[in-house]
Amino acid sequence: MAKDKIKQQVVFSDDEIRERLTKRFEALEIMSDATVTGKNRSLIVSGPAGLGKSYTVEQTVIKNADKVNSITIKGYVRPTGLYKTLYEHRHSNCVVVFDDADSIFADDVSLNILKGATDSTEKRTIRWLAETKMLDEEGEKLPRSFDFDGSVIYISNYDFDSFVDKGHRLSPHFEALISRSHYLDLAMKTKQDYIVRIEQVIEGGMLKDKLGDSEVKVIMNFIKQFKDNLRELSLRMVLKLADLYKMDANKWQDLAKITLMK
Repeated sequence: MAKDKIKQQVVFSDDEIRERLTKRFEALEIMSDATVTGKNRSLIVSGPAGLGKSYTVEQTVIKNADKVNSITIKGYVRPTGLYKTLYEHRHSNCVVVFDDADSIFADDVSLNILKGATDSTEKRTIRWLAETKMLDEEGEKLPRSFDFDGSVIYISNYDFDSFVDKGHRLSPHFEALISRSHYLDLAMKTKQDYIVRIEQVIEGGMLKDKLGDSEVKVIMNFIKQFKDNLRELSLRMVLKLADLYKMDANKWQDLAKITLMK
């Protein structure tokens, strides 16, 4: 009788995680810059919310603001809005950044438009074959098809590889997007990963204008102690804790337990 195989989880040290995350975020900086400046056509960035992926891309866009025409799309996206946005940013000096716009995955039309924009072929033609007629900002009718020469950065909280491995109904779409784009998974899967990432950003001076070194250390120790109770492990949570500390240095932990814990 065959013995059941027990899958053991590999445990990494904080130093190993730190090295891995440093390399991943360095890759994000390099690849974001290449995509914003048109050297790369499409980049998909996957990672948990609130740990710096959007900020890194945003800083790259700001740095190149005098060279490129950029737009950032957030929230709910309709197929018509997606088509129109890509048309208006179709030129080679344009970049479209999608951030927290995963509603696209709920609509097959939007998905197919996105796949057209991220295609790796020399010529990317995006088509609108529905009956709906669309107008640009000047009231002119948009064409039924156009060539897209801009760049796309898609920032998502979804782990594309995990969805594919699990055979999710959207797996074919995720596989198609990974095939078309450069796909960067920031490899933050565990609470230990989150904690190390938060420490990295704090060490980089995130709270230097808010609190002293000893106070920052106290907040970091609080996060480590209550990592399983806090509603989220994110940079936003760090800022909230710092705000509470500034409100009342004696009662901040009580305030945090009341307002920030499950």
